[in-house]
Amino acid sequence: MIILFPVRCFTCGKVIGHLYEEFKRRVDNGEDPAKVLDDLGVKRYCCRRMFLGHVDLFKKIAQFKP
Repeated sequence: MIILFPVRCFTCGKVIGHLYEEFKRRVDNGEDPAKVLDDLGVKRYCCRRMFLGHVDLFKKIAQFKP
């Protein structure tokens, strides 16, 4: 599945794209997002906002075929 999540944090440049699937899976299973980010090692608030502020638009974009 294609996910439109940034590979790097826009502010500091830390690579965070590989953590999104794990974050999404655990939050969907009912865990607290703050605890999940702590467990994944995401400490900077600029990186945390990338996860918390992300809106998955793939399903809306996928309906428009080229």
